[in-house]
Amino acid sequence: MKKKLDLLEELQGIDQTIDGRKAEQTTLKTDITELEQTLASVQSALTGHQTQMTELRRERAELDAAMHTEQENIKRSETNMKEIRTNKEFQAIGREITAARKQVSDLEEQQLQIDTRIEELQTTIDACQAELATLADSTKNGSDEKQACIAALQGTIDAATAKRDVIVKELSSSLVRRYAQLRDQRRGQALAEARDGSCMGCNMQLPPQLYNTLFRGDEMYFCPHCQRILILKQEPAAAE
Repeated sequence: MKKKLDLLEELQGIDQTIDGRKAEQTTLKTDITELEQTLASVQSALTGHQTQMTELRRERAELDAAMHTEQENIKRSETNMKEIRTNKEFQAIGREITAARKQVSDLEEQQLQIDTRIEELQTTIDACQAELATLADSTKNGSDEKQACIAALQGTIDAATAKRDVIVKELSSSLVRRYAQLRDQRRGQALAEARDGSCMGCNMQLPPQLYNTLFRGDEMYFCPHCQRILILKQEPAAAE
């Protein structure tokens, strides 16, 4: 029976090692995901700024076209003014020219405003591109480093799993099933040490008769409170 308990204890240690390494892998994978999400967020922001820049340049082109139209209207009106014969016509064309010049002035103001926005946005885009380049490098380096750690952890897991398979073959399938059930039910700890009359798994006092029976080591005993398999660690007798 002692051999079975020793094997189960070793099995539990291996399983806890595997659980720990898998948890570390999960953390590293989460870190990689966060790095990639941060990079994607900056890329998305840059794309948004670039889209906005495209729209501003389109608006600027439309203003340029409108400006050209009004300037052509002014030239045509000034040419026509030389050919008019009546005062009424002269006044009408004069009003057209005045209105066109007012429109030109308004268009120039709008052009100035858009040019300012384009300049500010270009500064933002330049900064965003620089940040993205730096972040892309750090993300790649960080991701590569974490992937290497994940691979190293996997090597530990694979070695532990191989060792686990050897131990499992030495135990009965029913005992392995019971052990697995207890691990599932007790947060990964199927065995608990009995010490000073207590179960160290749940910290509850064991019945004195049960605790004393553990010293015989002839059977497998379970904690009546948490149902974990009890193992007794006896200190070696002191030399006289």
